[in-house]
Amino acid sequence: MSNNDHPSHGRETPVLSFPRRRKSLDARRPPASPVKDLAKYERAEGGDDYRHRMLINVAALLFVAALIGAGLWIADTMAAMRKNQDCVLSGRSGCTPVTVEHNRW
Repeated sequence: MSNNDHPSHGRETPVLSFPRRRKSLDARRPPASPVKDLAKYERAEGGDDYRHRMLINVAALLFVAALIGAGLWIADTMAAMRKNQDCVLSGRSGCTPVTVEHNRW
């Protein structure tokens, strides 16, 4: 592509001029915070509530233990159901044991 084939040949392209920053004042000033007031998010030194934190940790541990127990129970139930279904679909009889009490009186 030669210089004559360039699409802007013969026309001037617009050039935007941006105002220059004053470096001397801007360098000393810290940037403005996007949040108006951070005081509501600050904690006082030594204001850690150890008892409350430990209670929340124990509650979280119990919740996770309950989730794990429920997951193991569901997995065991699904395995037993699959075993019984495989037994029935294979055509065998007596797949599920039935307990009968002989002593009625």
